Amino acid sequence: MTGTTDAQTSHDRALMRVIAVVGPTGAGKTALAEALALRLGGEIVSADSMQVYRRMDIGTAKAALQDRLVPYHCIDLVDPGEQYSAALYQRDARAAIAEIVARGALPMLCGGTGLYVRAALDSFSFPAGELGTASRDRYEALADDLGPQALHTRLAARDPDSAALIHPNNTRRVVRALEMLDRGASYATQAAGFAERRSVFDATMIGVSMDRTALYQRIDARVDAMLASGLLEEVERLLDAGYRAALTAAQAIGYKELVPVIEDDADLGEAVASVKQATRNYAKRQLTWFRADPRVRWLDVTDLSPCEAREAALALVQSTDAPPR
Repeated sequence: MTGTTDAQTSHDRALMRVIAVVGPTGAGKTALAEALALRLGGEIVSADSMQVYRRMDIGTAKAALQDRLVPYHCIDLVDPGEQYSAALYQRDARAAIAEIVARGALPMLCGGTGLYVRAALDSFSFPAGELGTASRDRYEALADDLGPQALHTRLAARDPDSAALIHPNNTRRVVRALEMLDRGASYATQAAGFAERRSVFDATMIGVSMDRTALYQRIDARVDAMLASGLLEEVERLLDAGYRAALTAAQAIGYKELVPVIEDDADLGEAVASVKQATRNYAKRQLTWFRADPRVRWLDVTDLSPCEAREAALALVQSTDAPPR
């Protein structure tokens, strides 16, 4: 692809209007995004790293097909356990956005996975080979054999700038940085681009927030509702289908805590309490991530009805309306 074509592509994307509804889990992002989409003629592009997986429906709070009031995209893309990444999501989300715009509709990005939001909207590229399935086994084996500090020392010898950004005990990130070097890229260089926060679209970002006590109460109630809707049975079906590794992954909140209940007869009440605590901790991390982005315009919905929240969000959208750059 020539430089002229790249510039033209960037210009075309800048003409595309995208509304992004972001924030912590349980705050009501999906309901608000759907209400906005109905009013503005939009379609939703999910930015949730767990909703890309098929069969993982209840535990990811995926909108049921029969309940969706507008079209949804970037949901049910791969099977559990299949490798998927932010780079793949960038490809899929931008393709969905282009298709929505081509139909004359408004793309509505909605989700709480901060890296996916930025991958979809922002001007940074993933290293060559990121779309592949290169194995991390060699570096992970070295970490097991030599220890995290020795692996970090290897990184420092090859790429001191990247090593300076990564704690020696963060083995996963050290391994990633070494993989990037093997592909001719640098973690430090990517991090510098990541810090720039420049969108390739005409984007309006709305952050949904609420009083922390109210948010935690909603999270607890949602976990209880998931259990009542059959979450434990969903986990059992996924285990029977051979997806244990996917369910016990670190990011699989709501699944990994219930696996011991099925496999080892662990206490269900304690497992549910762990799900609630892990979800509250995740919500805090999401708030920290999105609050660091000065482009997000926050909407506190604690005391707002769904109709009031929609009208307040519409006001935020309209206040940022401007001719394309």
